[in-house]
Amino acid sequence: LKAKLAKVEVKRFPDDECYVRVDEDLDSEEVFLVQTAWPDRNIIELFLLQDAIREFEVSSLTTVVPYFGYARQDKQFKPGEPISARAIARLIQEQTDAFITVDIHAPSVIDWFEGVSAKNAHAYPEIGKFLKKKGVQVVLSPDEGRWDNAKRIADVMNCEADFLVKERIDGETVTMTPKSLDVKGKKVAIVDDIISTGGTIVKAAEQLRKHGASHIVAACTHGVFAKDAVTRLTACCDDIYSTDTIENSTTAISVAPQIARAAMD
Repeated sequence: LKAKLAKVEVKRFPDDECYVRVDEDLDSEEVFLVQTAWPDRNIIELFLLQDAIREFEVSSLTTVVPYFGYARQDKQFKPGEPISARAIARLIQEQTDAFITVDIHAPSVIDWFEGVSAKNAHAYPEIGKFLKKKGVQVVLSPDEGRWDNAKRIADVMNCEADFLVKERIDGETVTMTPKSLDVKGKKVAIVDDIISTGGTIVKAAEQLRKHGASHIVAACTHGVFAKDAVTRLTACCDDIYSTDTIENSTTAISVAPQIARAAMD
């Protein structure tokens, strides 16, 4: 975007309350606020920063949330539950003119932004280019539901794509195999939008190893990696890569070009 990076102070008081201050004159400026909405403390920072920006007479405010926390809580299952994704969306839109996120888990959440422009950018072009440079030969989705994303990544790479099929052998045994492709001797990438506990990826990697895959990569847009997920994945995958929507030790791919493209469209 060729924009100036504003000076922002963020700190915590002894009681853990958040303090923010924008140390720039933002009057008449088009402002882009970038803040991932996870974990919860970052959501508070987001709302306070929005309010601080609105204290200026800005030309416009676009709120960019690379990882939209609570997107998996987009339905009510029991009476008395909130629809958490909708609640967060409503709060964000109160103080913004436009909204951009990346690979939101439930795309329908975008529809809850009413009266403001809302866009869902995609990481697959950047993930595809990165995995192609790494020599990946086959792209796999952990299940049929995410097959479209795996196919888009594979198209960027000009390689084959497939999804894994679960088969229950007995009460304790479940196998996962590619629906149609042979992975023997190949460098394979299992791709998903979010890796949280990593349980599905671990099971998939173990089964792919049994089917002769020579090199297994786990790749995702959002690397949540709850608890000991990275340790568990490292035990069965040769490489683990995520984008910078959540910065961590596996971050190797930037989605900034796709966010910028969405902002300019």
